[in-house]
This record gives sequence, structure tokens and C-alpha cells, in this order.
Amino acid sequence: MIKTIICEGLEIEYPIFQGGMAWIANAELAAAVSNAGGLGIIAGMNSNAEQLKAEIRKTKEMTSKPFGVNVMLMSPFADEVARTVIEEGVKVLTTGAGSPSKYMPTWLAAGIKIIPVVPSTAIARKMERDGAFAVVAEGGESGGHVGELTTMALVPQVCDVVNIPVIAAGGIADGRGVAAAFSLGAVGVQLGTRFITAKECNVHRNYKDRVLNARDIDTVLTGKRLGHPVRSLKNRFTRNYLEKEYDSSISNEELEKLGLGVLRRAAIEGDIVEGCVIAGQIASMVKKEQTCREIIVELFEEAEKVMRGNLQWVK
Repeated sequence: MIKTIICEGLEIEYPIFQGGMAWIANAELAAAVSNAGGLGIIAGMNSNAEQLKAEIRKTKEMTSKPFGVNVMLMSPFADEVARTVIEEGVKVLTTGAGSPSKYMPTWLAAGIKIIPVVPSTAIARKMERDGAFAVVAEGGESGGHVGELTTMALVPQVCDVVNIPVIAAGGIADGRGVAAAFSLGAVGVQLGTRFITAKECNVHRNYKDRVLNARDIDTVLTGKRLGHPVRSLKNRFTRNYLEKEYDSSISNEELEKLGLGVLRRAAIEGDIVEGCVIAGQIASMVKKEQTCREIIVELFEEAEKVMRGNLQWVK
């Protein structure tokens, strides 16, 4: 069985995180992943303090295992969310969409392990200096907001410049991806798209089916012009957005409005035509629904076989 310092540091069975996907990573999914031996993560997204508090308490009712919260730093409620996670005794935080530096002293004083998602070596080094327990090096193959570097390029470079644990994310769907992440120097992995089709994930049925039926060329990036590109599955929404993104007569403000509420529209309402169906480039590799436990066990059994099998090439 694969065990790393992440397992010891976070008191989890397997070195795997479930990504904090907005409108998808709720209490039910986070608790199921934690109960299955990984680190389940609640998406803070644009929740206010009361909404997040309710989700944290719901998760505590469903699991006694460690779980985390993803704090989206662009949220207008970031300040109150930063206080809420302390008040609710959350032990692990991942962060995205900005720098958590201004909150880190307070979080560290509360004994919270902070694990920022980073797209570059410079940000990884800054997070280490600020006291991060680990970092998630996320490549551009991921669904949602992404950076420029791919996982294959980003992970080893981050591992080379920091002394804290590195979690690999982006483009990981099976045991081969897990084994590759460890070969690059990571000590854990974070998956999002694979967990969308978990039986415990209550995203809309249409959304699940769209992921299950995805092809390898079905994802696209939108929002580059605004400086925060998003990877999702191609549909009428993405085609319309891309047309306007490269139309100089359309202002940035108009472009921003086009993206308002579209993820909720797909994930909650099931509109996979005009909604934004966020998924990573490995969506086409996800072919079945399983429980979170089945997903995690299968991933690491496959990874062990791959890692042992690779010894045949060592002479």
C-alpha cells in the first residue's frame, strides 16, 4: 500500500485529495471521500459565513475523519470565510484564485494546515515562506481555473524549489497518472473530474453523463482575455463565449457577465448546453460510476502495479 508523509501529516489513509469544485464539492462528497480514506474538501466558492458554516457542520455529522475546506480568495465573502473556518475548527485548508498570505498568520496561529493551489514555482516558494504545510501544484490540464504550465512540467519544478510536500493535480484519472505524479516528485495527488462521477456526488445527472460521454478533444479554454482562463467541456455556451471573447467590440465587463451563474446552471439545474460544464482534459478517461472508496482503492492498486512493473526496465 502506498503511504507518504501526507498520510501521516493529515491522518488520512491514502495520499489523495478531492478537488474543491464549486457547486459540486459539497458536504456529501467531501464526507464520502474522507470516509473512503482520502481528504474530502468542501468548496467554499462564493458562500458567505453562514452558508459555509452549515456545510461544515453537515460534513461533521457524516464523517469523523479529517476533511478540508477550499477557500476561494476572489470571493466577496473571503474575510468572513477566513474567520469561519477558525471558529468551526477546520484543520486543513486549500486555497485558490488569489494569494492567502494576509490570512495565513491567523490561520497558522489557529493550528490550521494550509495547502495553497499554485500554478508556478515563484508562488510555491512564496507560500512556503509564509508557512504553508504543503502546496498543490496544479497543471493546466485541470478543469476550472487553470494556469499556463502543464502538470508534467510544473510538478518537478515545484518539487525542486520547495522543501514542503507537493501534491500533483491536473490530468490524473487512473493509477498511471498517480504513479507518474510520484515519479515527478509529488507525495500525493488531487483529483476533481474523476470524483464528479462518484455515486456519492449529487451533481446533476446531465452533468455526470456529459463527463462520462466526453471525448479526448472535448475540453476548451475560455476567459484568457480576462486573465483567468477556465477549462470546461465544449457546448453552445463555450462557442458563444469564444466568439465574443475575440470580438473587440465586446467589453471586458460584458464578457464577465456572460460567465455569471453558468456553472450553477450546469451543475445544479442540469443545463449542459448553455451552462458551463467544468471538467479536465482526462474527462474522456472517466467511463464509469463508482463509490468514492472504489475509486480510491482502484487508483492506488493500479498505481502500485505500474510502479512495480516499471522495475522491469531497470537493469
